[in-house]
Amino acid sequence: MSFAKAQDLLRLALMACGHGGVSLQDIALAFGVSHRTAQRMTEALEASFFNVEHEDGEDRRRRWRIRDARLPQLMPRQDTAVEALEIAIRHARDENRLRHARALEDMRDGMIARLAPRDARRAEADAEAVLSLMGHVARPGPRARLSPPVLEAVIEALRGPFRLAVDYGASREGPRILEPHGLLMGPRTYLVARQDGRDDTLRSFRLDRIRSAEVLDQGFALAPGFSIENHAARAFGAWQDPGQYGEVVWHFAASAADRAADFLFHPDQTLEPQDDGSLIVRFCAAGWLEMAWHLYQWGDKVEVLAPEGLRTMIDGHRRNDFSALP
Repeated sequence: MSFAKAQDLLRLALMACGHGGVSLQDIALAFGVSHRTAQRMTEALEASFFNVEHEDGEDRRRRWRIRDARLPQLMPRQDTAVEALEIAIRHARDENRLRHARALEDMRDGMIARLAPRDARRAEADAEAVLSLMGHVARPGPRARLSPPVLEAVIEALRGPFRLAVDYGASREGPRILEPHGLLMGPRTYLVARQDGRDDTLRSFRLDRIRSAEVLDQGFALAPGFSIENHAARAFGAWQDPGQYGEVVWHFAASAADRAADFLFHPDQTLEPQDDGSLIVRFCAAGWLEMAWHLYQWGDKVEVLAPEGLRTMIDGHRRNDFSALP
């Protein structure tokens, strides 16, 4: 067995130590392999460990599990895991998610505490070296300030889910009662929520405009079939405007086509290379203002073919003197 395959087998065994076991679908996704290769990996697992068992779940998926596992005592090197946690901690602090930062710090400290002193010093030194080489490990660029107490209250409400009483914007009419469904993170962060006393429409509330927030001891049912991923995919950025939803078509000049092809403008985009070297990008979304903000960076190297409202919005603002493309 090659060294790489031995590492994969060890990783698979660690996955199988979990209470729920591991399925062929889990293996294929985790290792990026085909269904048949995943089957061969489970055969190798059964051949290498005597206490492997499998059972079929209610979802008709077979899962493999190592019974009475002693394998977790064979802890792999944690250098990369410590690096990943350090990066995640910095991201959380940068976004004022202090609760998540503290939880990640506890996880990092517990991981280091289980290592031998020599290994712990090496993992910490390696992580610091990598982070220094990466420079500022955080999301650059301007963004609205968020209040840590408000953000923690929102996260607590999302975990319930519980209703949330907020003082929003400049209104002094008293708190609004919201039913939070998710967060959309970006230059501006939005809370996706229903507002009590209004219809069932999911609205977007700017988190930086919430002056205070209190979690109420009142649960609620999420909108049927709601998915924050699907909700987010209906917009180009974070702002949702159902009236603007529709097909978006951008035409990039040949001189910008390669750069544009490297961008993921939208999860459902399609790219259409043209005979003259230019590129057409298509997707369906809303949020013309955030599209206009982004398109401005491309100067006169992009033309909006649809929708007409967006085309009109950026007309007259396409420049030819930018020294670089995004």
